[in-house]
Amino acid sequence: MRATLIYGDHDIRLEDVPDPVLSTGGDAIVRVVAACVCGSDLWPYRGVVPTKAPKRIGHEFVGIVESVGPDVAKIKVGDFVIAPFYDCDMTCVNCLNGVSTSCLHGGWWGADDRSGAFADGGQGEFVRVPHADGSLVATPGLPADELIPGLLSLADVMGTGHHAAVSAGVTTGSTVVVVGDGAVGLCGVLAAKRLGASRIVAMSRHADRQAVAREFGATDIVEERGPEGIARIKELFDGIGPDCVLECVGTTESMDQALRSVRPGGTVGYVGVPNGGSELPIRLMFSSNVGANGGVAPVRNYIDELLPEVLSGAINPGRVFDLELPLAEVAEAYAAMDERRAIKVLLRP
Repeated sequence: MRATLIYGDHDIRLEDVPDPVLSTGGDAIVRVVAACVCGSDLWPYRGVVPTKAPKRIGHEFVGIVESVGPDVAKIKVGDFVIAPFYDCDMTCVNCLNGVSTSCLHGGWWGADDRSGAFADGGQGEFVRVPHADGSLVATPGLPADELIPGLLSLADVMGTGHHAAVSAGVTTGSTVVVVGDGAVGLCGVLAAKRLGASRIVAMSRHADRQAVAREFGATDIVEERGPEGIARIKELFDGIGPDCVLECVGTTESMDQALRSVRPGGTVGYVGVPNGGSELPIRLMFSSNVGANGGVAPVRNYIDELLPEVLSGAINPGRVFDLELPLAEVAEAYAAMDERRAIKVLLRP
């Protein structure tokens, strides 16, 4: 089969690799119908995270089950399935506590699982899924093609935006600011709207992303950054700040923006993959009673809640995909996102 490998800084290649095989009894082989490039994939692509040797990449995919091991009880051949951006069994104590990203038996795509068998990266034609009954969520029948982008968003970005909103305590009547206008930030806007926020400010400098943010429920747009951005946010909220800030970037600057924008006693929900070395400013947080909550989003725990609304059309998170390319053009997909010519790229094998 063909699959994507990263070799280093701005070096993405589609190559022939061995077909996956069942090996543990509880696994499945999924034929990928759609995959995508994530903002976090850009860290190794830009060389921020070094690539020491060529390796598989990609962690978001939906597809059709081709085969299952003898111990698989819930997932069936022919099912259309959503895979979260990690592998989990959904039976261990951490999964049951709602933190499936810390599954005691789980792992990550593009790496060996706990048994030593390989779990393929998501940007390829097929993926071996180690814990089929835990990781995979089957839809009720084969979905219409126009639903594919929304279903794919549940593999990561919609669930991650939702986690930011939940972590920040967004509820009916909350005032919210979203730092970051990538796919996760835009889904954070949608999640805040869905949870009942009364006012949502999207921090964005790009007209196309501002348009999506408004479609998703943003009531205001702020283009300023740094001290000017903080001052503008305070101005919008009576000189105090919003109840909640969703930090959806992962840099030192974005977290500082979030912590200094939220009102005293408010909460920052952070889901941006960290790309900075600074520690939390405890003195600032202590003096203003500001809280911070979040981390790696346990999106598998959210799929059952969000899936019916995607299927019904109540929410359309697939709107964040503004470019679709064949898998053969995966290098261009990375370049388009790196150069901000696309919000998020959907790949079709």
